Amino acid sequence: MNDSTPRGNALPQSPLTALHLLVWTALMAALIGAGAYLIMPIGPVPVSMQPFFIFLAGYLLGPRHAVLAMGLYLLAGIIGLPVFAGGKSGLGYLLGPTGGYLIGFLGTAFLCGLARTREGGLPWLRGTLAGLAAVGVAYLTGAVWLKFVLSLTWTKAVALGVLPFIPWDMLKVVVALACARHMVRLRLTPGRR
Repeated sequence: MNDSTPRGNALPQSPLTALHLLVWTALMAALIGAGAYLIMPIGPVPVSMQPFFIFLAGYLLGPRHAVLAMGLYLLAGIIGLPVFAGGKSGLGYLLGPTGGYLIGFLGTAFLCGLARTREGGLPWLRGTLAGLAAVGVAYLTGAVWLKFVLSLTWTKAVALGVLPFIPWDMLKVVVALACARHMVRLRLTPGRR
């Protein structure tokens, strides 16, 4: 049996599938970085588009490559590329008040990636539940980190780091899922033809 022969429910793979998936992984890492610069100044706390691209990476790439895309983004920031919010970089930024969200986004990407079916589909209910769980992971790690780094009470950490973002992140989950489903329907997704 050669590498292009289907096994179980897996779809046949072309010789360029692995390369195609790596290119998509790098592209999504770049879009996650660009999302940190796309800020909507709504209210006292600015809302970035970064979570949208993290959700989209998960929905399009699956869990393993979505985590790789997020990890590549974090690595780029740690080594000094100005990819974090506000053009910041370095390990110090990652250890700052928003570092918990950035680390939590690894779990976010993974959970959104679990929404893909083995056949490459992306059902609405499964995608929505994965997106809600993914947002919960980011909020949990972010609020815990924020509480300890800034010595806040739990109430203050949740009030500053979670509540203002809930409506926007729910909207981003729905839009990212709709975009990913459309791309799946058009067969524009990586690794699955």
